[in-house]
Amino acid sequence: MQSRFIKPQLLLLALASLWICWCVYAIASFRDGDLPSRSDCAIVLGAATYGSKPSPVFEERIRHALDLYRRGLVRKLIFTGGAGRGAQYAESTVASNYAAQAGVPLSDIYTETQSHTTHQNLGEALGIMRQTGLRSAIIVSDPLHLRRAKKMADDLGIEAVTSATPTTRYRSFSTRAPFLLRELYFYHHYLVMGH
Repeated sequence: MQSRFIKPQLLLLALASLWICWCVYAIASFRDGDLPSRSDCAIVLGAATYGSKPSPVFEERIRHALDLYRRGLVRKLIFTGGAGRGAQYAESTVASNYAAQAGVPLSDIYTETQSHTTHQNLGEALGIMRQTGLRSAIIVSDPLHLRRAKKMADDLGIEAVTSATPTTRYRSFSTRAPFLLRELYFYHHYLVMGH
């Protein structure tokens, strides 16, 4: 009698393991936009700041967006992210100041200061795109973040490709593994909850 219940349990365990393995592979190997096509704007997904300075992770995202802008692949930059708990400045404000100091005209920079999640980042960026007539975007973030971001962008109706930061801070196993596990959790959270 007991064996009748073991086989379905083992099958479910095997299927769950295969699903998790596939998700890990899909997140880790995602490279949708490593050769970004010319687009109207770059959407830079927010990350932590230290006072008025971007964290090393956020700085790499900003620098990559500046590179896309200077190469003529985008005409405008959209920086996303509100102020984190206890933060004095919104993430997008810090990024905007960084870009302006790097020589980008303020007329080519848009910011939103309300979002606190990736889904909110993209939703607020979509609002800016609609208001300003921007139709296509390159989403900029770390490589492991981009599969979830692209899925969200597609679901929101944003015409977008992605471009991973080539100088990501997550290189060693000890830094990549926690980020990958975090992305695995939030990817499933989005699939279930829709945000």
